[in-house]
Order: sequence, then C-alpha cells, then structure tokens
Amino acid sequence: MTSIIQYLVRITLLSLLCGAVSGCSYLFGNDGLFPSKADDYKNSPELPVMKVPQGKDAGRMQEAFPIPNIEEDVVLAGEFEVPRPTPLVAGAGEDFVRIQRLADDSWVLVEEAPGQLWPQVRSFLSAAGIQIVRVDARSGILESGWLQLEGKPMASRFRYRIERGVQRGTSELHVLQMNQAGDINSWPDSSDDLEQESEMLQSLAQYIANSTDSAPVSMIADQAISATGRITLQETTEGKTYISLGLSSERAWASLARALERSHFEITDRDRSAGLYFVTFRGPNAEEEGGWFDWFGDGDDDNPLIGSNFKVEMTEKADDVVNITLDPVGDIPDYEKRQEQALLSAIKGNIN
Repeated sequence: MTSIIQYLVRITLLSLLCGAVSGCSYLFGNDGLFPSKADDYKNSPELPVMKVPQGKDAGRMQEAFPIPNIEEDVVLAGEFEVPRPTPLVAGAGEDFVRIQRLADDSWVLVEEAPGQLWPQVRSFLSAAGIQIVRVDARSGILESGWLQLEGKPMASRFRYRIERGVQRGTSELHVLQMNQAGDINSWPDSSDDLEQESEMLQSLAQYIANSTDSAPVSMIADQAISATGRITLQETTEGKTYISLGLSSERAWASLARALERSHFEITDRDRSAGLYFVTFRGPNAEEEGGWFDWFGDGDDDNPLIGSNFKVEMTEKADDVVNITLDPVGDIPDYEKRQEQALLSAIKGNIN
C-alpha cells in the first residue's frame, strides 16, 4: 500500500511540474483563462472625438493622456551620432529651490513641474493657516483672504501664481501682496509692500525645499500649466539656427548675460539698445568633461574654438518672445553649422 501511495504522489508531482512549465500559456496565453491585454492598445479602433451638445461647457473635455508637442525643430548638422545631452534644467547642479531677482521683481524658481509645485503651495498655505478664497488650478492661481499680520497697520492679502519655468520640468512661483486700502476689488500691478512679498517668498521657498521628497502631483495643474518650458532651439527656412525664448526683453537680456558666462564665454562688450553681446569663447575648464563641447574634437585635443570671437544678438519678435542668434566675428577656420548648434545648445541650457 505504501509503495502505491508513493507512486501516486510521484505522478501527481510530475503532473504539477509539467503544468507549471506550460501554465503561463494555459492561464495567460491568447486562448487562456486570462488572455493578455498587451495588444489591446494596438488593435483598438480609433473613435471619433466626443461631441458636447450645443450650449454646454466643453472646458472639462480634454485628453487623459495628451501627446506632448515636439519642442525642437532643429535637425542637428553633420553625420548623425548620438549626442551628449544638454542640461535639462538651467543651472544644473545648483540649489533645487532658489529665489531669483530682477530689479524689483522676485520669484521662486523650482526645478520640478508645475503639477508637483501646485500641491506643495496649497500644503504650505494650509499649514500656515492662510485662508484661500479663490482657486484656479488651470491658471495656476491661488488667492488668500485678508490677513492681519503682526506689527502691520492694515490687513493684507496675497495672490500666488505658478507658471512654467524657462527650462522644461521647472516652475516659477510669483507672489503679489496687496494692502487693504484704496480699491480692494482689483489687484495692483506690483506689491504694495515689497518687504511682505519678500518674507512670503522666503517662507515658501524654505517650505518647498523641505518637502520636495514627498510632494504629490496635481493632474489638473500639470495638464493646464505646461511643463515643456519656454525655450527652444529653432531653425529658419534659410537654415539659420537660433534660440526662441519666451521672456520679456529686460529679463531675457539679463538671463542671457548669466547664461553666456556659464557657457564659458567672456563678455567683452555689449550694446543694450541694439541687443548685442560681443563675447570670446574661453572653453570649459580642464576638469569639466562631457556635454556638447565634446563635439569639437576627440576629447583629448584642445577645443579649436577657444579664443574665437562671436556676436550674440537678441531680437524682440513679439510680446515676451525674443530670438537669440550667434555669429562669428572675423574668420574662424573650419567653423561649421554643427559647432554653431553646439554653442547655442550650451547657452540654451543655462538660461533661466
């Protein structure tokens, strides 16, 4: 009897083993109990766009997974090879959150998408006990009620505005402060109390820097406020490469100066009225490796453009849009379109 039982156990185990080997196709194959869904997307028919009845609001109808626009229109010159990437965000390697200033304007630059920044700002306001009276996630705007701050003669309110940053995947946070005096039905063009604005910006920047690891994402804000950035590399019909930058001319001029210095150019002269910078390319430091500058040689040779002079021209094309071009000054031996694109790409990656 024992030997028969042992024989049956062996047969059963062998059957289970065989079933385990072929179990995937039996359970999950195309004809199994749980057919694969991997090809459902490819085989699904394309349906017409849903139509909203006349007179009804179609604002909430949008793609759940929109296809992003192509940011660049430039096809890199020369024989194709996989290039080293440019910096994804401006000032790569610097602080994740930092306060930027230009004249009397200040804002917080955060190296994360607007959809990530939005819930962090809401969390800060909730933790600080600041009442929110208006929320518009699609426009990236939050407005507070009136607050009586300690030591201030009158109440204040604040408007928080989140915009996409210059570089893709970055955001800008702007704060506008208003005193409870005069016309309280409309917001001023600039803060009534710059000190209060500055204190609020600093508090927000510190809170965001401390909470980036656990930040949720707002899908509404992420879809409404594009995270693609406001800077692209474009090409004219004549084949001239240029940078298209979505900033006001004053801010673009200041940002371009910093970007040139970070991209290893020395500014030798400038003409603001004509939108011109005259620069000399000094090349990366010896300890710096990688990046677009490897295009100029085999890596072990000196950069052939070091010491070359260039003219960088900024031209206003529309409201808050400028174009930036780079042209050699004098004769530069063996200067090619490929090198021009590499230099412009380096400058592009350092504008914020």
